[in-house]
Amino acid sequence: MQIGCPTEIKPQEFRVGMTPSTAGEAIAHGHSVIVQSGAGLGSGFADDEYVAAGATLADTAAEVFANADMIVKVKEPQAPERAMLGEGQVLFTYLHLAPDPDQTRDLIASGATCIAYETVTDRRGGLPLLAPMSEVAGKLAPQMGAWTLQKANGGRGVLMGGVPGVTPARVAVIGGGVVGTNAARIAAGMGADVTVLDRSLDRLRYLDDAFGPAFRTRFASRGNTAEEVAQADIVIGAVLIPGAAAPKLVTRGQLSTMKPGAAIVDVAIDQGGCFETSRPTTHQDPIYEVDGILHYCVANMPGAVARTSTLALGNATLPYLLDLADKGWREACMSDPHLRAGLNVHAGRLTVAAVAEAQGLDAVSPEAVLAA
Repeated sequence: MQIGCPTEIKPQEFRVGMTPSTAGEAIAHGHSVIVQSGAGLGSGFADDEYVAAGATLADTAAEVFANADMIVKVKEPQAPERAMLGEGQVLFTYLHLAPDPDQTRDLIASGATCIAYETVTDRRGGLPLLAPMSEVAGKLAPQMGAWTLQKANGGRGVLMGGVPGVTPARVAVIGGGVVGTNAARIAAGMGADVTVLDRSLDRLRYLDDAFGPAFRTRFASRGNTAEEVAQADIVIGAVLIPGAAAPKLVTRGQLSTMKPGAAIVDVAIDQGGCFETSRPTTHQDPIYEVDGILHYCVANMPGAVARTSTLALGNATLPYLLDLADKGWREACMSDPHLRAGLNVHAGRLTVAAVAEAQGLDAVSPEAVLAA
């Protein structure tokens, strides 16, 4: 199989879909790899490293798309990339289709087979290809929140850890999954006063047992959430419903209850965001203000630490990439129900019920596609 890796073109996206090591692994399995020149530079990988691993360089993305059987990326394909996809090609990347009807329409029209990192599952019910980026985004969220709080950025001017005689910042983390747990750990490590809200009592028990008094846990009822949001200097949105649009848990009306200059960091923005006032931003222009509350809603937060993120993502995706290349997408998905859960689009058909529900479309099951 010819595997292609183009340069990411989403604004300020410095990650790359394949490291030289990943390319070398695929080549050792008998496949060929074509990488767009400069694709790895943002993550610190030079073209020479890909060539040394046995990959071929291409001058343009068009050359990569025209020659590859499978395209491996990081972020969802942008409009110019979607126009280059063709029938029979496999796309393996993050998609986050639920809040993005334009992308959904284009991928269906392309005829390609699109497998999304974020809906691949594992035996424990986890999301193994989303987890490493969730860890990165969770650890970044308190840093970005602390930066947003600085007065020069329009924030309240509150120091996360406070100083003797002055209380630290209060941080509310909505969601106790991978993102929320990592966000709470870092915020608590910075000295903040942290509360994690979640609706799963089992998850809250785990957090209490694992982290003890490092931060508080609280059941995420409407009333409790509203109370914590009103008292917080930073609210971190860390909610995920796999494959579906994020629920709106904080309304615009609730912003009036918050402290002027407080900060919202919406890590769920890839799935549409969990605050009513959230809209995607970029690393170039990350913050905007609504009703006196600052919003940080960068849709590719891990791209800010591209080296770490690319290495972590490559470690997670490699076994699945090799399975797809060695067996072909159909046999790989038939033999592995967890990889099959990643199938989002095939030959003009949507295969994710949650996306269909969010966009008012029809969907078929991955099993029906494989049986056809």
